Amino acid sequence: MLTPYLPYPLLSGGQIRTYNLLKKLSTQHEITLFALIKNEAEKEHIPELQQYCSEVKVFRRSETPFTLKNILKTAFSSFPFLVIRNHVPEVISAVKKELTKHNYDLIHAETFYMMPHIPATKTPILLVEQTIEYLGYESYAKKAPIFLRPFLSIDIAKIRYWEQYYWNLCQRLIVMSDGDKEAIAPNVQQAKKIEVVENGVDTQWFAEKAHQEAAQPTVLSVGTFKWLPNVEAVSFLVEQVWPKISKLMPSAQLHIVGNAPTDKVIAYGKSDSQIKVIGRIPDIRDAFKSAHVLAAPVFSGKGTRYKILEAMATETPIVATSIATEGLGVADGVEVMIANTADEMATKIVQLLKHKSQRVALAKAGKAFVTKKYNWQLIAKKLDRIYQTITTPEPTA
Repeated sequence: MLTPYLPYPLLSGGQIRTYNLLKKLSTQHEITLFALIKNEAEKEHIPELQQYCSEVKVFRRSETPFTLKNILKTAFSSFPFLVIRNHVPEVISAVKKELTKHNYDLIHAETFYMMPHIPATKTPILLVEQTIEYLGYESYAKKAPIFLRPFLSIDIAKIRYWEQYYWNLCQRLIVMSDGDKEAIAPNVQQAKKIEVVENGVDTQWFAEKAHQEAAQPTVLSVGTFKWLPNVEAVSFLVEQVWPKISKLMPSAQLHIVGNAPTDKVIAYGKSDSQIKVIGRIPDIRDAFKSAHVLAAPVFSGKGTRYKILEAMATETPIVATSIATEGLGVADGVEVMIANTADEMATKIVQLLKHKSQRVALAKAGKAFVTKKYNWQLIAKKLDRIYQTITTPEPTA
C-alpha cells in the first residue's frame, strides 16, 4: 500500500480512512506500507502502524509544498504541482526492489498522485480516489485572484490529464460515492472497473464519550485546513452565516476545530469573542461531545465528508449543504438538515439551537443510520471482496 501521508495520527480524512482499513484488513492480509512523511518527528508514530503491517517504510518529501524547487520543477514538467510536491524518486526504486524480493498479489495506491511511484509491473494495481482532485481545484480557481487564474488553469489541466490517465491505467478504481462514480465513468474506458467503497466511522470508539451539550448554545465547524473546500466553508460560515446567528442568539458560540488553521481562520477568533478557533485537538470526540449543532457549508470537492459521519456517530445534529451530504443517502429533516444558502443555514441552525426535541430526533436518527451503513467493519469487507476479484485468476474456458 502506498500513501501520501503516514496514516497516523488521525488528523485528516485520508489518515482516518487508511488507518481504519489497515486495522481491519490486517486480519486477512499481509500488508507492506510505503508512506510519505514531511519530517523525522513523524517516525515516532510508526510503531502504531506496525501492529497492522508486516513492514512500514517511510520516505521524506518536502516539509512545505511551496518550495522554489517544487515550483520550478512544476514549470518544466508535464506533471502538476500536486504530483511534484508528493513525488519522491527514491520510492520508485524501493517499490521495484520490493516487488522483485516478494511475490505481491496486489498494489494498493491511495490517491492518483502516488501512482508515478509505481514502476512498470504485472502486479495488479488498485487505485483509490478519495476525491476528484481537478474538480476541487477548478472550484478554487474560480475564486482566485484574476492574475493567478491562467497559471492555475494550466496546472488544473495537468491534474485532469494525469488523473484520467491513471484511472485508465489501474486494474480497479475505488471511489467514495455513486456521485463520484458517475462523474468519473465517462472518462474511463472500462467503466465496469469502478467500484464504490464508502468512507466509514468507528461508531464504537465515538460512543465511548457521551454527548453532553455545553451550557451555552454551541455551533461546531470541523475540518483540516489543508483542504481548500474546508477553508472556503469556514469563510462562508463566519462571514455570511454567523452574523445572522449571533444577532438572533447573542449567547451562541462558534467553535472552529481542525488541523493547520490558516492566518485568516485564526484572525476570526481574534476579531469576535463569540468565535473560538481551537485548531488541532488530540481527541476529536471532545469537540463533538459538547456541540449543539455541526455546521457544514461545503460547496466544492467530491468524496464523502468524515465530519458528517463523525457527527452522526457522536449524536451531534447536523446542518449541511447538499454537497456536504452528497452520496451518503441521508434524508433532509430525518438524519440531517439541508441548507444551501446563508439565510437558510442560519435559520435552521437557530431552529435547532432553540428546540432540544428536534436536536434529539435528528441525533438519534443519524446515529442509527451511520451504525447500520457506515461501520468500518462492513466497509473493510467490501474492499476485501474487491481485492479477491483482482488477485483470483480468471477461470479458463
